[in-house]
Amino acid sequence: MMTMHRLAGAVLLALCSIGAAVAQTAAAPTASAAAPAYNLEADVNRVLKTFDVPGIAIAVVKDGKVVVTQGFGVRKLGDPTPVDGKTIFEIASNSKAFTAAGLAMLVDQGKLEWDDPVIKHLPDFRMYDSYVTAEMTVRDLLTHRSGLGLGAGDLMWWPTTTFSTDEIIHNLRYIKPATSFRNSYAYDNLLYIVAGKIIAQKSGKDWGTTMREWILDPVGMGATTTSLDQHKPGMNVSAPHSKIDGKAAVVKPMPVANAIGAVGINTNAEDIARWMNVLLDQGRIPQAAGGKEVRLWSEKQAREMWTAQTPMKINEPRPPLAATKPNFFAYGLGFQLRDYQGKLVAMHGGALQGFYSRVLLVPEAKLGIAIFTNAESGPSLNALQYRLLDQYLGVAPTDWIGRIADVAEEASQKEAARVKTETASRAKASKPSLPLWDYEGEYEDAWYGKAIVKRQGSKLVMTFSRTPDLTGEMEHFQHDTFIVRWKERNFNADAYATFSLDHDGSIERMRMKPVSTETDFSYDFQDLLFTPVKKAK
Repeated sequence: MMTMHRLAGAVLLALCSIGAAVAQTAAAPTASAAAPAYNLEADVNRVLKTFDVPGIAIAVVKDGKVVVTQGFGVRKLGDPTPVDGKTIFEIASNSKAFTAAGLAMLVDQGKLEWDDPVIKHLPDFRMYDSYVTAEMTVRDLLTHRSGLGLGAGDLMWWPTTTFSTDEIIHNLRYIKPATSFRNSYAYDNLLYIVAGKIIAQKSGKDWGTTMREWILDPVGMGATTTSLDQHKPGMNVSAPHSKIDGKAAVVKPMPVANAIGAVGINTNAEDIARWMNVLLDQGRIPQAAGGKEVRLWSEKQAREMWTAQTPMKINEPRPPLAATKPNFFAYGLGFQLRDYQGKLVAMHGGALQGFYSRVLLVPEAKLGIAIFTNAESGPSLNALQYRLLDQYLGVAPTDWIGRIADVAEEASQKEAARVKTETASRAKASKPSLPLWDYEGEYEDAWYGKAIVKRQGSKLVMTFSRTPDLTGEMEHFQHDTFIVRWKERNFNADAYATFSLDHDGSIERMRMKPVSTETDFSYDFQDLLFTPVKKAK
């Protein structure tokens, strides 16, 4: 879900805290929605500067009305073209709500049930464990309780890979579980890809076309796309930005067409406002006076999507953020669910390379907020979501921007100190067990495939065979552990690679893990187990 650097701390805040979304102001909030003195532009401009974000779009709907669809900042650093309410952003995992809605529509049509076994609709579907394969239901695909670890298998689609969607689904059978089935919450993307496959199978068309015909066109989301291939030169599209050496910079887009169902929707503030109003009205599309009611899904399915399915751990926030702690926290179907100021909040976050998004819905207040950024900054979303929630719920204002900036800086400094200490405490005088060139070769993991280590000049270079951009020089760290420093520095995902030797001195296996805890969880290097590929004699 994919950022492409979602700080693990920021990501968990982004995906596991009360997410919200905020967007642009086409008109000032009405007196009943918010105090007329509220200066949204001042808040957003402060966020842009504080968190080094080039551009933000915000949408707010209240009581069925569109209150805000506005942009701030620029679409691309070095280009003065501003973000506006029509600027398209990649919203990543906020696409999951569309997939959940698509399945809800199939349930209403009688083409499946939430508790149907997945193998009833995809007979070739397999998980690592045969019991889980037989028991996994359509509902389970959406609820992050499969037993897979956090982000398990994401390296098959993130960053851009050569795997097909069908290959990703097939390789699920090789990913070992981290916990027992339905035991606990762990966010995953791969099972939403499976859900997208079911939708395509039932509609007879690909997921993107189905979303267009079933949801986007009926809702009036004409500017929304389901693939980066649909973006043409001259379109009002935001560029992605990532941190390189601590500073925001323009990076290349990251197409992930093989992960549709989990991600895939690209939209703007104006279109997401329409979508939020449909969600808040339980699947109804607003009609002109006297028009016939149009429903995309039933009230029953609307309740199902916003019913808690999987409990989620409630973390203790830092003291300055104590008021953000929920009393309950769970995942529904395509939405996280929690409370804030005594009201139910249905929300989700999204993260892809260069883009973060947050969508938040407060049904009791008929309030929807969406925030899109063209940078990987969880704190910027958190600051705006609480500021806007308080504003539109009539809560006394708190300087969330300042508080969250302080907490984020503290966390960043703590992580930098940890990495520094880890580096300083290594066995500096240690040497690899083998001559450097003996580490050359092909290494294979059951679900990912091959990583190749080869010499280039006086250095070793690692390349992930199905991920062209995952190529980096290997720097000796200590003993038989190296650090792979990826050439694409915006990944912020350098990884340890540790080789283990057999009794005869040959390499038995290679394990990896991120150097920093702030590395996006979709770089799930720790789930890989590489073994040397035996050379034919």
